Amino acid sequence: MRLDTNQHMRLDQRMKLAPRMIQSMEILQLPTMALEERIDQELASNPVLERQDAATATAGDNSPEALSSNTASTADTLAHVEVDSDRLSRVLEEQAYAASGRLRASGSGDRDPKMEALANTEARSDSLQEQLHAQWGLVDGISESVRLAGDVLIDYVDDEGYIRESIDHICHDLPPGIRRPDIEAAWPVLQRRLEPAGICARNLQECLLLQLDLRHRELDVDVKIPRLLIQHHLHDLEMNRLPQIARKTGLTVDQINAARHFMARQLNPRPGRSLVNESVPAVTPDAIIERDENSGSYRIRLTDERMPRLYVNELYHKMAVNREVDEATRQFLANNIRNARWIIEAIEQRRSTLLRLLRVVVEAQKDFIDMGPEYLKPLPMTLVADQLGVHVGTVSRAVSEKYIQTPRGIFPLRQFFTGGMDNDSGEAMSWGAMKAVLTEIIAAEDKKNPLSDDAIVEELKKRGITLARRTVAKYRKTEKIPPARRRREF
Repeated sequence: MRLDTNQHMRLDQRMKLAPRMIQSMEILQLPTMALEERIDQELASNPVLERQDAATATAGDNSPEALSSNTASTADTLAHVEVDSDRLSRVLEEQAYAASGRLRASGSGDRDPKMEALANTEARSDSLQEQLHAQWGLVDGISESVRLAGDVLIDYVDDEGYIRESIDHICHDLPPGIRRPDIEAAWPVLQRRLEPAGICARNLQECLLLQLDLRHRELDVDVKIPRLLIQHHLHDLEMNRLPQIARKTGLTVDQINAARHFMARQLNPRPGRSLVNESVPAVTPDAIIERDENSGSYRIRLTDERMPRLYVNELYHKMAVNREVDEATRQFLANNIRNARWIIEAIEQRRSTLLRLLRVVVEAQKDFIDMGPEYLKPLPMTLVADQLGVHVGTVSRAVSEKYIQTPRGIFPLRQFFTGGMDNDSGEAMSWGAMKAVLTEIIAAEDKKNPLSDDAIVEELKKRGITLARRTVAKYRKTEKIPPARRRREF
């Protein structure tokens, strides 16, 4: 076997992102709350990075000259102390501890916004299973085997309150000491003794019937018609086929409607949801758009009032260039100073990019802010990128997970970037604006004779919007609007 070595040249193009560029993109993508957490991490890990809280900066002089003066006086004081490795290690440890804890002197009266937010946050509620297990533990008059079987069944309850697994599946792998008869005996006890009514049902029909029995006893009302509808005509009821039900049962449409309205008021098809706190998390806007009543223009401000202002500790900066400090320490400080400056520049670049981006958005979508969703204009990210002179990926990252507060409410920033088409008058309309018009048309229809998708197409044409029937059907589904036959009222 013969082995040869040779050299050759190859010319190709490759993109290699520097760590600084990667960090800048990561910072740009973060929403305000996540950026605050990232800053805390940087302060904890980088001993040369210092913070000045926004409240302190507002109250006093926060100019670079003032900061330099403050740190310089500290440096002069410490200049008389011999700097050796052990001393510097202790200083760095203290600095890192202060950065991570940001402890304030007791009795200072300063408030920590994050601690206040934590104190005001609602405690985590027990899960659905935890609440059901707690209720089951208070049920008396049952054998130990049935109690254990009930605990097994509760673990199969889904978020809506149903046990959808078959009994064969549940009994396939039971814990020792529990048998199928125990499961069969425990299931109806769970349904009768646990709250809310309808919990642990196998399907919608059983869930509604369990609740109907309870309402019959509580309200002392005649539930014969609702029971008949649930037992034998539930699918027709879901499909709004009231005339067919009337023909099959001999009931009048008014009787069926009355029973349906009773069921809508008194019965819950998802009983498990009533035990679980599904509060929507609060959205913190990253920017606020406000109208200037005097000029009629809009002001843009970022919600970074609480964001600390970062700077490099002057003492450590002087140490990094002091030849009397050992090489390893100076190298350590230089690396951290470089990283600190990168993060400071990345945060400032994020702020600048967001403000420039928002100015373009407000200018393009002023009609939406003034008059509503029907006036949302098409705004491709590529167009905005060209206007700002940046890559479209930069715009995408700047938009990611950001919310803005406008006089019309809080919206995801991404909502303002959408495609569209020209209407019959040559005016650009976004897809979102077309959906808003479609929703308005359906809201104004005669519910006793609702519009078909073909009729909606014709109504849109009257407003200068030409859409295919399948597009109307697609938009209707995305807005969770049922077809005409299910919207009809009898």
